[in-house]
Amino acid sequence: MTQPRLTLSTIAALALTLVASGVSAQDSPQGATQAALPKPTALRVGDILSGELNALKTRAKGTKGPVYQLVSDPRRLPAPSGLCNLENGPETFQIVPADDAQAAQLKSHRGKQVALKVSSVACANEPGQMSEAVVTKWSLVK
Repeated sequence: MTQPRLTLSTIAALALTLVASGVSAQDSPQGATQAALPKPTALRVGDILSGELNALKTRAKGTKGPVYQLVSDPRRLPAPSGLCNLENGPETFQIVPADDAQAAQLKSHRGKQVALKVSSVACANEPGQMSEAVVTKWSLVK
């Protein structure tokens, strides 16, 4: 029966790795991390929200319907929502089509950069919402 041996070089390499990871974790203080976060821009009603559009599969309240997600820069929503209890504001927006015509508009733009004129936006607060904010009224900008 053989027993595993830890050689001196293996122990030294392990110790060096642990020391190096501890030093690098201490090099970036908490204040520097906060300063590195991009400042969110305000998103008002009527503003343009642009980013990549992705399709989501969801079954909200037992009904299956098309839902899309827009990934954008961090935004600050209108009061009282603000930053949606996030450090930097929401970056993912769930786009809910109001009817089949809006769903057809978005279907042809999946995976592409789009721009939407936002009329109604709020923080996501219901279970099952995969995004940080929900846009319920919008129009596609061409």
